[in-house]
Amino acid sequence: MAAYLNCPKSDLVFVNNATSGVNVAARSLKLEAGDEILTTEHEYGACLYTWQHACERTGARIVTQAIPLPYTTPEAFIEALWQGVTARTRVIYLSHITSPTALIFPVEAICARARAAGIITVIDGAHAPGQIPLDLAQIGADFYTGNCHKWMCTPKGSAFLYVRPELQAQTESVIISWGWGADATFITRNQRQGTRDPAAYLSVPAGIDFLAAHDWASVRARCHDLGVELREQIAALTGCESIAPESWFSQMFAAALPPCDPAEIKTRLYDDYGIEVPVLTWGDRQYVRVSLQGYNRREDGQRLLTALQELLS
Repeated sequence: MAAYLNCPKSDLVFVNNATSGVNVAARSLKLEAGDEILTTEHEYGACLYTWQHACERTGARIVTQAIPLPYTTPEAFIEALWQGVTARTRVIYLSHITSPTALIFPVEAICARARAAGIITVIDGAHAPGQIPLDLAQIGADFYTGNCHKWMCTPKGSAFLYVRPELQAQTESVIISWGWGADATFITRNQRQGTRDPAAYLSVPAGIDFLAAHDWASVRARCHDLGVELREQIAALTGCESIAPESWFSQMFAAALPPCDPAEIKTRLYDDYGIEVPVLTWGDRQYVRVSLQGYNRREDGQRLLTALQELLS
């Protein structure tokens, strides 16, 4: 896993999911009253609850920086994000690939700028491993957590947390158990936690080998091309503007829909057409979020397009 992510194995532990990794990071930071955690409106709801809990305990507060759509360049996004930075900003918390909008954020440049400003970065990479190449040394985050079960083809319960060495001594775990003995280390505190089933963790090498054996860079490229075509077709159907250029997504994209009941559309897609896809309200708009994995073909996307055309009419 460390070789796959390009980081020392001493900086890496397995966790059950990316939400668990965010919990470890949030609980480990020595926040004080008035400190600010800067984020955006694209973040995953469960992890926002984590930060809200941390703020309730410490008196810190979350600052959500609104960055109006559509997005254009990474540089413009970073400048808009930085409008939310103040003298009290202690943490920048961002997704690498966002859950509701499926956008790839320029986290490498953000982490570099934050480090220069003395701001800690916590990156939620839940959707990144397997969907885009990952080089943690190049990204330079203080905390980075990612799931293997989403795009790396491994079972649920396989995820990782990376912590920069300077922060490992203060990094706590969500469970206090045998790993907190006299010889405790960052790894023992987070992995030696009583009776646990390590099977999901032990599957990760097979997942990495599977991606290598099947030339996953080509699979990703094919899925991206399918997504580019399908996104354009959905936009032509709905008349809704794309939220960002195609370089902002990989195998997963969000397309805006006309005003509709997202729960009704999602249910009808599954019950009437056999299509499982998230349909959600984000901000004041409805979106369909499409994921294209190696087993998907063009006809799957065309089924979705036909279904949307019939349902939205």
